[in-house]
Amino acid sequence: MIVLFTDFGLHGPYVGQMRAVLHQMAPGISVIDLFADAPAGNCRASAYLLAAYAAWFPAGTVFLCVVDPGVGGARPAIILEADGKWCMLVPATACSS
Repeated sequence: MIVLFTDFGLHGPYVGQMRAVLHQMAPGISVIDLFADAPAGNCRASAYLLAAYAAWFPAGTVFLCVVDPGVGGARPAIILEADGKWCMLVPATACSS
């Protein structure tokens, strides 16, 4: 299962674009939209929300998290393991610390 957690907002194509790429790259894997309207650029508030909701998902869930106060910069993705249960894929920003 892949869970999307972003600050993209509810308007615009971005979540749909991510879902289309995930469908091509991981066909048959469930994709859940947890948040598309996480507090924009607010890493601390988003981290709190993600921690509060992650417990609802089974071990092995992959969280694809994009809350990025520096949108548009070139930087790598980081994979974090949380509580030995979940993987989180995040951009390398201050939010990933």
